[in-house]
Amino acid sequence: MKSDNSKTLDFVPARSKAVHSLSIVIPVYNSATIITTLSESVISSNTGYRLQLVLVNDGSIDGSDKVCEALAKKYPGEVTFVNLSRNVGEHNAVMAGLAHARSDYCVIMDDDFQNPPEEAYRLADAAIAEKRDIVFSAFDKKRHHWFRNLGSSLANYTARKLMNLPEGLYLSSFKCLSRFTVDCVLSYGGPFPYVDGLALRATRNIGVLFTEHRPTVKKKSGYTVEKLMKLFAVMTINFSVVPLRIGSILGVLFSIVGLGGSVYVIAEKLKNPAMPVGWPSLIVAILILSGAQLLILGVIGEYLGQMFLTLNGTPQYIVRNVVEEKAPGCGD
Repeated sequence: MKSDNSKTLDFVPARSKAVHSLSIVIPVYNSATIITTLSESVISSNTGYRLQLVLVNDGSIDGSDKVCEALAKKYPGEVTFVNLSRNVGEHNAVMAGLAHARSDYCVIMDDDFQNPPEEAYRLADAAIAEKRDIVFSAFDKKRHHWFRNLGSSLANYTARKLMNLPEGLYLSSFKCLSRFTVDCVLSYGGPFPYVDGLALRATRNIGVLFTEHRPTVKKKSGYTVEKLMKLFAVMTINFSVVPLRIGSILGVLFSIVGLGGSVYVIAEKLKNPAMPVGWPSLIVAILILSGAQLLILGVIGEYLGQMFLTLNGTPQYIVRNVVEEKAPGCGD
């Protein structure tokens, strides 16, 4: 990667002798059949960190909450279960997990087993060894469905252009954040978080580590067209005024086109007074200009709508309950 602010780590970094604490945040959505295996694999793969596994139930309807609660009771001092009152989306659920993470470093990973648990510790090792605020995972070959790959590529391209990121940087959901970065991300209290954007707003001290990517074991992906469109809207509107500038440019261009058309019609009429002025051209002009106006008003309305919801105090998430047992031998 050609950037002074990011670095590709193509080795297995050696961690210093100091023992660091590590929180691994997993947003859980309808993963009752696999979350136990994933969680126990994360715990058994621990390479010596003081581990906190944070499971955030994002409004699952398959009993994932009961499974996560049982894990929190089975592994006291290691598993924290955060149960949200309803489904709020991946990034909001991650924010809830980060708010309950208390470690020096925090790894965010999905619940679909595409990221091997042992790779989470390699990300943390890399962040510590290179003193990076963020270490993103990268993949030689992604095992997503083609639709999600397309959506991810579009989201990454948009993020690079809007936030002026290094060329070639892939914003993966599997990443490690330093405590400094986590605190900066949590300073945002609005209802429309985009975790990567919030993290990159705080720092450009970025590393990239190539990790293994496996096929998902979930039967149904939680990613839909609606969710990808919502993420795209949050990314473009919350972190940039580019859409407003595009609207302004379109307004100027259409004004120029309209002025040019008016001059042409007047000139033709002066040259040929008998020339009929047909209604089709008038209707076409009205439709084009009306469409442009509605497009620009829609962009402005999206900004105003998000401002209203933010000022209205719409919460990022609501926690129904937290289950966190103390480790044996710990005092009150």
